[in-house]
Amino acid sequence: MSLRPGIAFLADCPALLAMEIIASKWSMVTLFALTDGPLRHGELVELSGGISRKVLTQTLRRLQANGLVERHAYAEAPPRVEYGLTDLGRTLEEPIRMLTAWARENGEAVVTFREAAEAARTIVPDQTTPVKTPHVDENQSRF
Repeated sequence: MSLRPGIAFLADCPALLAMEIIASKWSMVTLFALTDGPLRHGELVELSGGISRKVLTQTLRRLQANGLVERHAYAEAPPRVEYGLTDLGRTLEEPIRMLTAWARENGEAVVTFREAAEAARTIVPDQTTPVKTPHVDENQSRF
């Protein structure tokens, strides 16, 4: 596969399809939560920390429509429904673990960078323009 611009991410490219499916924050969280086995809707809400029931339902439906999650309704009283990964969904376990490891290793650096960038955009008292970060000429040697 070529890494030239426009080659790897054509409009009908499978890589774009994959990004569309997993780019949602809640899709990744939901898929990760299901890696240890099937869970009920309420359990997913608890594990996901912050997702609303409505958004979780939408996320599960989208993941089902893409063949990554299956819904199993049990004929019991009261009714019980569990969600689990399909075989196709299980193929994402390793990439999700790798992204999670990356986030654990680099999350603090990203937060630090974001905070520094936000601080650089704030207005300094007695000035009417935001503080700008100094321009670095990439062609100039840093040593």
